Amino acid sequence: MSKFNPKIDFGSLGAQFAGLQGRHPGLWPTVPKAALLAGLVAAVLAIAWASYWRGQLDELDGQVREEERLKQEFAGKMKQAVNLEVLRQQKEQVSQYVSQLEKQLPSKAEMDALLSDINQAGVGRGLQFELFRPGQVVVRDYYAELPIAIKLSGNYHDFGSFTSDIANLPRIVTLNNVQITLPERQAAASGAGPLTMEAIAKTFRYLDAEEIAEQRRLAAEAKAQTKKGAKR
Repeated sequence: MSKFNPKIDFGSLGAQFAGLQGRHPGLWPTVPKAALLAGLVAAVLAIAWASYWRGQLDELDGQVREEERLKQEFAGKMKQAVNLEVLRQQKEQVSQYVSQLEKQLPSKAEMDALLSDINQAGVGRGLQFELFRPGQVVVRDYYAELPIAIKLSGNYHDFGSFTSDIANLPRIVTLNNVQITLPERQAAASGAGPLTMEAIAKTFRYLDAEEIAEQRRLAAEAKAQTKKGAKR
């Protein structure tokens, strides 16, 4: 049984491309005409791709990405909408908590009374103040910090009671860099006696409206100076 093996006569194809120069394309053989048409179609497609379709496809890709972003944003907002009442309750709880913290910060007029309370907390425990020196006020964005260097003498248990009393004050007071030591003269004599406690007590107060306005003004000036320096 014979098999059909088609063969391409490249000689006849080459003959169709011979002698085309100077002849009108309408008079060309079939194969050259088809090759010319295919080349023209390819050129038109390439020009269309470079000048129009590529930009359209890039824009389409951008729109697809934007659609995905909007879907995610919509899903997030839907979750927020579902939990809106819970979020409102949480906001109210946070507002109440902040209000309670603000009440623990004395005003400028109440600072003297607070310093007296700190002093009384030590005296009430039988401690002897050797140093009680308020430092320079450090102003933050919405509050001011007052460090107080203190040095007391007494026994160890009274120091513990004093720190507990400080923690229970209605206003916020913290004790930092606490050091309890035995005086050198007692250490040399190896005798019992009062210990020495040194610490930095920090108390805080909220800023009044004028001080907040001044802080904002200074911040705005600093920002303007930064921009001015960047332009140079």
